[in-house]
Amino acid sequence: AGGGRAALRACGVHNVCRLLTRRAHGFYARDAGVAHRKNLGLLRRIMCQESTKFKNVWTTHSASPIAYERGRIYMDNYQCCITSIAQQPRLIYQKSKCAKSEKIEDALLLECPLGEMLPSPSDYKASLIVLTVQNWLLRLSADSGEVLEKVYLAGSCCKFFRYLSWDTPQEVMIVKSAQNKLPAAARQAGIQQTVLFYLAVFQVLPLSFIGMLEINKKIFGNSVTDVAVSNGILIVMYSMGLVRLYNFKAILEQFMEQPFDLGQEFNWNGQVGVVGKYPFGLPCNIKITDTPPLLFEASSLENAFQIGGYPWHYIITPNKKKHKGVFHICSLKDNALAKNGIQDMKCCSLEPDWIYFHPDMSGRIIHVGPNLIKVLKLKEVKNHADQMEIAEDFTIVANRENCVNNNVTVTASGRVVKKRFTLLDDDPEQETFKIVDYEDELDLLSTVAVTQIGADGRAHLDFHCNEHGILLKSIPLKESWDVTYSHEVYFDKDLVLHIEQKPNRRFSCYVYQMVCDTARDDD
Repeated sequence: AGGGRAALRACGVHNVCRLLTRRAHGFYARDAGVAHRKNLGLLRRIMCQESTKFKNVWTTHSASPIAYERGRIYMDNYQCCITSIAQQPRLIYQKSKCAKSEKIEDALLLECPLGEMLPSPSDYKASLIVLTVQNWLLRLSADSGEVLEKVYLAGSCCKFFRYLSWDTPQEVMIVKSAQNKLPAAARQAGIQQTVLFYLAVFQVLPLSFIGMLEINKKIFGNSVTDVAVSNGILIVMYSMGLVRLYNFKAILEQFMEQPFDLGQEFNWNGQVGVVGKYPFGLPCNIKITDTPPLLFEASSLENAFQIGGYPWHYIITPNKKKHKGVFHICSLKDNALAKNGIQDMKCCSLEPDWIYFHPDMSGRIIHVGPNLIKVLKLKEVKNHADQMEIAEDFTIVANRENCVNNNVTVTASGRVVKKRFTLLDDDPEQETFKIVDYEDELDLLSTVAVTQIGADGRAHLDFHCNEHGILLKSIPLKESWDVTYSHEVYFDKDLVLHIEQKPNRRFSCYVYQMVCDTARDDD
């Protein structure tokens, strides 16, 4: 606080907002992160120069999925790791092929928190948390693949853990089981399965066990189809489109029967073992005996539900098939529909448009259609401070200047021909948006647009100013893009990476690096 007041006096700034703005722009050289911000600003300017190109420096193909995490490319079920940061991707480590029983089901990248004292030197380096098919949770060194820690999850009851996710990113991790389903013979015999899912909760770095709980039909109802945990909220989804939210932290505190530490010997419900060791695994020490207090509920088509913005709002689609592609933006406080809160692009397309809160924490909303991207913002209604409206911040439009879609044409002989069909909004022969992403370190909005003529599809990655939507750079992707395949594109500072999944589980990876063009280099 004293330093802030001194800075205010030194620069003659007497307004806190102005001080924070100047600090963000790097006016105070002694502030932490100033050099990093300046370097990223320089990188952004260099990258957006006309003379700067992105060159395809590496391509590989695989019969197993390819994953990308923070400058590392993982292949062969995470047994092979390649760095993409070098001038040309190079091998970091290659482990021997694992048995099917050691297959990795899911993985999360774990990075060291800033400003914290950790018990082990290895904790200060990036690591990979992986979940194996045999219910082992492993922490692997990101640099060597060495196993740093291992925890056995499944105890006496049969639990097949399959999914990893963050409750709080880089702090609290959730390990979720597949949905419990009885064999057909057991169902025919009248045996009922009341436990639908198991959730194991861990604090990370150092890795510590918080607890395990059941999602039970008797507590949450018979029609539960899925559960998730995010930012301290337990999200329960139902077959009829209902979504219910509960305070997850309060559930842990209220229904915790006994805390346990990893490696601790325990005697639990007649079992004697060590927490996290084979064959005992983890005790189910959180027993929900009554329905927790409901925070919020909403009904939405296909359980699509998002919260964001400021003040808090949520996005749903009315729970009827005829409303598919229609989005309602409502206040979380009183469920009031915002003014202009019904967003409908009226697309006639095979693939639906999609909408989500902008990941830059600005509270804005991104709505993506086949040929149009709308960035929307929440603002107060004039003369009604308690009511919010949805306003357009900016739009990005696909380049369809050469596209002519006339229903009536005239032949050379003068004969009038009427078409019996109209092109879809996402017809492959028209430029169509396929991917929209945000690069937080460079503050750029990236889009992938594709045009397919015959068997040959062409895509380009565009960088837009995140504040105003102005096009700053366009990068053509050299490889053909088939719209029927599955694609992922990652834009990570000076790197562009394209992962493609073809039929019959064939995967390809294309890596582009930023290069400064010269008169002699036509790449």
